[in-house]
Amino acid sequence: MARVAGVDLPREKRGEVAVTYIYGLGRSTGRRILLRANVDPSKRVKAWSDDEVNRIRELIERELKVEGDLRREVSMNVKRLMDIGAYRGIRHRRGLPVRGQRTHTNARTRKGPKRGVMIKKKVAATTAAPAPAAAPAAAPKKAGA
Repeated sequence: MARVAGVDLPREKRGEVAVTYIYGLGRSTGRRILLRANVDPSKRVKAWSDDEVNRIRELIERELKVEGDLRREVSMNVKRLMDIGAYRGIRHRRGLPVRGQRTHTNARTRKGPKRGVMIKKKVAATTAAPAPAAAPAAAPKKAGA
């Protein structure tokens, strides 16, 4: 099994798709890494040799910031925005969209499930007197008069 940057790559996927399982690598960056490491992007991960895996691992470690380091940097950037009181930091703190999207409708991904207005249930009349018997039915109206 190929383990690169602390991530087990799926064995059945093509190389250019498998490297996207690493946080911080997308399709274009993954394809560029594989080409620089002289690995065919359409080759399955299970067909990679140990030499190819080592070349990919060294290239990623040397040139890219991925996984833990990248996550730490992103979280520190967000924390800095919150600490200085920037508008974007306030939006992060409140869990609202940060990049100018509308919030009157939509924005459910950031805001979470919709919280409905509290509706009180009517108190059941279990202690009240029983309902009176039904009154006799009224005579039907005559048509045409």
